[in-house]
Amino acid sequence: MNIKNPIAVATTLFLATLAHGADAWKVTSDKPVTGLVFPESVGCDAAGKALYVGSFGGTELKPGEKDGKGSIAKLSLDGKVIDAKFLPAHGEVMNKPKGIWIAGNRLWVTDIDGVWIFDLKTRKSRKLDLPGVTFANDPAVRGNVLIVTDNRSDKLMRVEPADFLDAKVQPKISEVFSGKSVNPNGVYPGAGDSWLVVGFVSADSPRAIFTVGKDGEPKPISTPIGRLDGVARLADGTLLVTDWNTGALFAWNGEGTRQDLAKDFKGPADFCTLPDGKGYTVYVPDLVKSEVRILKLSR
Repeated sequence: MNIKNPIAVATTLFLATLAHGADAWKVTSDKPVTGLVFPESVGCDAAGKALYVGSFGGTELKPGEKDGKGSIAKLSLDGKVIDAKFLPAHGEVMNKPKGIWIAGNRLWVTDIDGVWIFDLKTRKSRKLDLPGVTFANDPAVRGNVLIVTDNRSDKLMRVEPADFLDAKVQPKISEVFSGKSVNPNGVYPGAGDSWLVVGFVSADSPRAIFTVGKDGEPKPISTPIGRLDGVARLADGTLLVTDWNTGALFAWNGEGTRQDLAKDFKGPADFCTLPDGKGYTVYVPDLVKSEVRILKLSR
């Protein structure tokens, strides 16, 4: 590069950095909600103006144990408990509810080796067993397709149709990929027909952010950057991700830039977002601390 005017170049770089900083997301409010029991996921119901929080229950953190102590609480958007055990409501046995996805009056939640679907109005439910799945972690729905991650078996599963509440419906279950060293945890609809997937293994084996297209091949779009749990994509393309290695919720802009937004989590898990004016409200569960933090994001 032939730099003829270093002062002008330095000024340009400074202004570009300043503009980027001014345009970055930042947390303007951080409110903890306590009194929950090992919450792994929060689902946002914008139309119903409610939150649904999965609870492992029990006195010890055992995410793979089939002990029948799991439930889903219903909260107001400001974190007040409406019903501590809203789901299941008709005597069904739930173990360790993990990722939650809400669309319309349907709620999907993973539970070790299967995935539940609930009608939020009637609370009717159905659990679908997922053959070969050992640690179902997060669901995401787009159109008529449900995607489920299996963290410990290193698989991504596809269920179609996504709405299988009616017992007469026999959905097709298939593998999207398996054994790719992704160890998928969080999943979220990406650009076009793609899916965003983040990986989680151990503190000394970080995983990346991946995109999965129609060919089913996971392609990294970041370097291995942590033990990644939840992921969401904002309207401007920014990704929000939780990371157990750093105990943070961070923003990732697709150009390799990571910006920590909120820290001091012990187990930042599967979160949800709601548009809030020109910003967002982000509900992040801390599985280890047994709380949910309500974060306000703005620019």
